[in-house]
Amino acid sequence: MVDPFGRHVTYVRISVTDRCDFRCVYCMAEDMQFLPKRDLLSLEELDRLASTFVTKGVKRLRLTGGEPLVRKNIMHLIRSLSRHLDSGALKELTLTTNGSQLTRFAGDLKAAGVERLNVSLDTLNADKFKAITRWGDFDQVMAGIKAAQAAGLKLKINAVALKGFNDDEIPAMIEWAHGEGMDMTLIETMPMGEIEEDRTDRYLPLSEVRGRLAERWTLQNIPYKTGGPARYVEVAETGGRLGFITPMTHNFCESCNRVRVTCTGTLYMCLGQEDAVDLREPLRASEGDELLSEAIDRAISRKPKGHDFVIDRQTRAPSVSRHMSVTGG
Repeated sequence: MVDPFGRHVTYVRISVTDRCDFRCVYCMAEDMQFLPKRDLLSLEELDRLASTFVTKGVKRLRLTGGEPLVRKNIMHLIRSLSRHLDSGALKELTLTTNGSQLTRFAGDLKAAGVERLNVSLDTLNADKFKAITRWGDFDQVMAGIKAAQAAGLKLKINAVALKGFNDDEIPAMIEWAHGEGMDMTLIETMPMGEIEEDRTDRYLPLSEVRGRLAERWTLQNIPYKTGGPARYVEVAETGGRLGFITPMTHNFCESCNRVRVTCTGTLYMCLGQEDAVDLREPLRASEGDELLSEAIDRAISRKPKGHDFVIDRQTRAPSVSRHMSVTGG
């Protein structure tokens, strides 16, 4: 699949649910109204959808949410998709998780061929963790991380950099992650969906963070890639890798190889654009996959050059109305 700008689309993120057992303040409202279950794709439909992308050349598949591991019978889908790993058609099957369910699922994930997970964690302070997740249990997440490591899964910690919240503990988080043998990626907050607070109060440009870290440590640019948008450095003093995802200060659109599918089968060609294509209707219109494949082709032909994210005092409304939990993190 090649878009109008010559970029090969080889990476798909598929949300399996919009539900989550946390209510992170920058991601969703506390009183979120989740989709009725009848609107969600079934596990069998998610399998067909993902498999069609694989036949069209996708090499990396990431399951997201919400929190993907709260989807009922999620391991049935993961075990089924692992056949594409066995055949060699798929290079990687992975998940983004908040870590809350890893004590339950880590061993099963490893057995199903998952080798790597991204764990979203914004603080190592239990009280601050409770405040930002609203419903999260810090000790449960830490136990999940330990369980995943014990199962042999490689972990990367993803932290959203938030001014006045975790900016003072970013170095300590990096030291902790690297000390535990985990990579870490810092992410700028993105203007998606209405939330209770003003994002400009929390927005922290990673150019500033990197500058401060460079005064403390030796940061060496490296060509390491995981298939996503992060640009990596190696921290000489810790020996670990540190990624920066900078949609606001330095967008990565020129090398975008990704599309996202929601749990209802809506394909977004760009995280920061509203243009979308419904894949649920062609998926359900026929037992074959020709209509679905044609719809995907039409969508890729409309993939835009870049996103329209803006965070400033004059731009109060989110750049896109949907929450990240709907699109898939």
